[in-house]
Amino acid sequence: MTPLGPATLHLCIDMQRLFSSDGPWPTPWMERVLPTVTRIAERAPDRTVFTRFIPPFRPEDMPGTWRGYYEQWREVTREHLEPRMLDLMPSLQRLVPPAVVLDKPVYSAFAGHKLRDLVHERGIDTLLITGSETDMCVLATVLGAVDLGLRVVIVTDGVCSSSDEGHDSLLTLYTKRFSYQVETVSSEVLLDQWPS
Repeated sequence: MTPLGPATLHLCIDMQRLFSSDGPWPTPWMERVLPTVTRIAERAPDRTVFTRFIPPFRPEDMPGTWRGYYEQWREVTREHLEPRMLDLMPSLQRLVPPAVVLDKPVYSAFAGHKLRDLVHERGIDTLLITGSETDMCVLATVLGAVDLGLRVVIVTDGVCSSSDEGHDSLLTLYTKRFSYQVETVSSEVLLDQWPS
């Protein structure tokens, strides 16, 4: 692995109660990867950004196919959802601040301008990606980062999904089809390279 420079940011996607075993959209192995994600975030909380997936208040607040999606998942709209379900997992929440939280209404953390602006303002050229889900929000965010020309490093034991098949397929896709723009690395190797 090429060493990580000072313009590296840890971007942790949607590690929230919403996707925990207590939430309405459980990602069964979130709890398994949480200690790894926490260790990475603890290494440099001032260079960590957490995203939170924030559903609409009601389905009618979203356009197009999102409306139909939330008509099927009305219990996760904010009209019905217990507010604490939107919180980060406790071991991560305690790192804010200095870590930053950015909310997003869709899969990609690059939807809108907040993350793009932060990356530009801080002069970031590399993103370390952890979080959930490998084949949904992580995927959308990785593709957004690739489009911006950022170096993307995915921590293989720091991402999780509710679909083993989807997770495995995406890790293969990242290494086979995006090998020039996306790197995959274990947390053990990463933590040797990630200065505090």
